[in-house]
Amino acid sequence: MIKILIVDDDVQVTTLLRKYLSPKKFEVAAINQSSKAIQMADLMRPDLFILDLMMPPPDGFELCRILRADPGFVRTPILLITAMDISNSNAASFGANDYLTKPFDLDELVTRIELLLNGNAE
Repeated sequence: MIKILIVDDDVQVTTLLRKYLSPKKFEVAAINQSSKAIQMADLMRPDLFILDLMMPPPDGFELCRILRADPGFVRTPILLITAMDISNSNAASFGANDYLTKPFDLDELVTRIELLLNGNAE
């Protein structure tokens, strides 16, 4: 089963995403404290990360950099979710593979996840 780790300080967002993605045959874990995300990632070894950008330290930008510096996660797809207006080139500069702007369509989220897992990020 594909493992996804969601890191977002908004409990409502992580609850919604977990409830939506779990029946889609994903094993979903969520953490609301970005400071504990690396420890959770080391335990879980996810196949994909979904990171919010605007969080208490470390924010999503820094968390993305930390994950990319870890040899165990250098190739793990990272999908950013954010209320900020960013471009794919900006997302890539942080080490992310793709991004979605909040609010987003949940079916679009699944499509992006599947593309990332198949190595076909936009």
